[in-house]
Amino acid sequence: MDNNGFLEALKKSFITYLRTGARSNKKLAVLHGAISEDLNERLDDNKYTVYSLGFEKGKERKINGRYVDKAVDITIAENNKPIAGIAVKYVMSNYKQNSNNYFENMLGETANIRAAKIPYFQIFVIPDSVPYFKKGAVISKLEKINEHNLKKYIVLSKDDVQDFLHTPIKTLVFIVHIKSNDESHKFADKKEYENYYLNNDFDMSISDLKFDFGNSIVYNDYDTFMQKVVHAIKAI
Repeated sequence: MDNNGFLEALKKSFITYLRTGARSNKKLAVLHGAISEDLNERLDDNKYTVYSLGFEKGKERKINGRYVDKAVDITIAENNKPIAGIAVKYVMSNYKQNSNNYFENMLGETANIRAAKIPYFQIFVIPDSVPYFKKGAVISKLEKINEHNLKKYIVLSKDDVQDFLHTPIKTLVFIVHIKSNDESHKFADKKEYENYYLNNDFDMSISDLKFDFGNSIVYNDYDTFMQKVVHAIKAI
């Protein structure tokens, strides 16, 4: 799966989210399943087994962390023993109010698993413009992603992963642009937002935003990220 294939998987996951709601795990099964199928093909070796929602047995697998056991979005096992994990975060709304929690949770789960000597990777996906839903599902604004929002990821990207166990071995930051026929359309509430994208054609492309990320982050290049993941797994 190349960048175009990854974009298709993201679009399908987005549409599933609109149809089933934020609490349903069906959108996760679409995306996690596509990534897992691609990873399984890239590993191309029967000694590895990939576990996630939406792929083969359709279940996540727990990894024994240093402090707590963690059900991981995508787990790679060898001879039934987990040897690596990938966490996937696809943000679709209200990013700014939750961004610190997302980031701190990512640091904690990464440190917990890497401290148990298991390589851990992260995929973080977000549109360059996301709706902010107030109580009652009213859309008060569209949040535009900028360098200030991602400053913590820029700092993280320049960490030495050997020195900092809270830093994933590699992180994919993937920012997309959702392009409709009428990008100036104003949405009043969540229902209108859902109906618009479910009933109108739209394209999902890689955002043209530029950031100064360091070596531990791969930016907007799914294929390169997956090559690095596969190389790290086969080197274990």
